[in-house]
Amino acid sequence: MHMSLIDHAIWWHVYPLGACGAPIRHAAGPLEHRLRRLDPWLDYVIELGCSGLLLGPIFNSTAHGYDTLDYYRIDPRLGDDEDFDHLMAECNRRGLSVVLDGVFNHVGIEHPMVAEALKEPSTSLIRLQRDADGVRPEDWEGHGGLANLDHTNPAVADLVTDVMLHWLRRGIAGWRLDVAYAVPSEFWREVTARVRTEFPEALFIGEVIHGDYPEIAQAGTLDTVTQYELWKAIWSSLKDQNFFELAWTLKRHDEFSREVVMQTFVGNHDVSRIASLVGDAGAALAVAILMTTPGMPSIYYGDEQGFRAEKGTGEAADDPMRPPLPESPAGLVKNGEWLHRLHQDLIGLRRRHPWITRGHLEVSDNDQRNITYQVEADGHVIHTELGSTPQPYVKVLVDGEVQFTWNG
Repeated sequence: MHMSLIDHAIWWHVYPLGACGAPIRHAAGPLEHRLRRLDPWLDYVIELGCSGLLLGPIFNSTAHGYDTLDYYRIDPRLGDDEDFDHLMAECNRRGLSVVLDGVFNHVGIEHPMVAEALKEPSTSLIRLQRDADGVRPEDWEGHGGLANLDHTNPAVADLVTDVMLHWLRRGIAGWRLDVAYAVPSEFWREVTARVRTEFPEALFIGEVIHGDYPEIAQAGTLDTVTQYELWKAIWSSLKDQNFFELAWTLKRHDEFSREVVMQTFVGNHDVSRIASLVGDAGAALAVAILMTTPGMPSIYYGDEQGFRAEKGTGEAADDPMRPPLPESPAGLVKNGEWLHRLHQDLIGLRRRHPWITRGHLEVSDNDQRNITYQVEADGHVIHTELGSTPQPYVKVLVDGEVQFTWNG
């Protein structure tokens, strides 16, 4: 069977504007080559055990990156084409794949297409709506700084296809599709088909919060979608010391996984840090679950060190989860080392047994504070026991042999 990225990739998920120390609220300024600040972290990614970078927005934008101004230009707060090519060369040298964040549901209100749409509504690439004040761009979920693209206009499919091909030709491995759930499935189906004629191996990760994950993935011909149900069950089961929720969700996860490989995670740029939600010991249990269940996992930068941050409110709600990295890994505080080593061990276990990705999962025991489950595939079995009583612990056996133990 052909092995694609979906079968073996483990991603280090980075929000570049934050990680590289760019100003988020006041974007206008001189060109800064901050993207190169990721250079000292690439060997760290390899040593952690990850095989690729899942990058947040890097295109020219007004503020936070999800308000795009130009899909073909690197954000000047991060650098230019030369900086991007340098990053790709450094990643290629190390065998790291790169996936970019494609924000193709909406653009920033200051994107030139918005002004053009208001000037010539008949050919608009932006969805327009009429109210008492006349015609205006339709905003995304009440965010006045974002204007929805009109996915019924064939020119939008042409644009997105061209943008995807442009960066795939520059060496990336695929796309994370921001708010994929808000874009019609037939749009993704058309665009991915066109892109795959030139790049049949391109990876498409759809951001989906709720719903029938396999149906959404299959309708849009996406390789995978984000498994928010499992994320929620992991942290809230650990927080409430109630593994009944996790057991129920693992059953659902198994059903989903029989139809599509899910993109699994315990942290990302939009949610409170796992260590803030459940403490360091809880973060250890969370990554153990992540690495011993089916799916294509990602580690959000800093989670492996026990970074803490809670989602706030208002315009800057997500800023705490998007911090600058130290100049190099040498600048990390030492109290995160044990959790980092634990991540390395569990990611290493996962790398040695890539069949877990498409395995069949079954919960065999669950008494609220302790849970046991197995994943089977290709004649192998991984058996995981974990819980909080009498103290936090994890025990993992593969084909009957103990491969990992931890007691908090």
